[in-house]
Amino acid sequence: MQLKQFRTRAAFTLVEIMIVVAIIGLLAAIAVPNLLRARERTQLSLIQNNLRLIDNAKQSWALENGQSSSAVPNEEQLAPYFNKSKFPSASVGETYNIGKVNESATANLPAGESLTGLTGPFDSEGDRGP
Repeated sequence: MQLKQFRTRAAFTLVEIMIVVAIIGLLAAIAVPNLLRARERTQLSLIQNNLRLIDNAKQSWALENGQSSSAVPNEEQLAPYFNKSKFPSASVGETYNIGKVNESATANLPAGESLTGLTGPFDSEGDRGP
């Protein structure tokens, strides 16, 4: 009598595949919120950097043109002090308030928008304005 020999195949079982899918889902659930927060922090940093650039341009403009600290420049007057003579563009639809030379510039987000839970206005020191 001859016994039939069964050939065993190396394969993954359904349980093993389900465990791998569950682990991938868990890692995605952890990673996605962190990525969104990092994106918002980056956008907020970009706004603060633009505000610092505006403040530096105001100071340079006032020194070169003999303006007082209470003078209020406009975007066209400050444009030559930026890279490629272009005023910083909005990254998330914010509006920049240049203000006086001796005051920090501020940025306001559009209605309903927030970054890292803050709605603004923001200033160049990283604080919320009035």
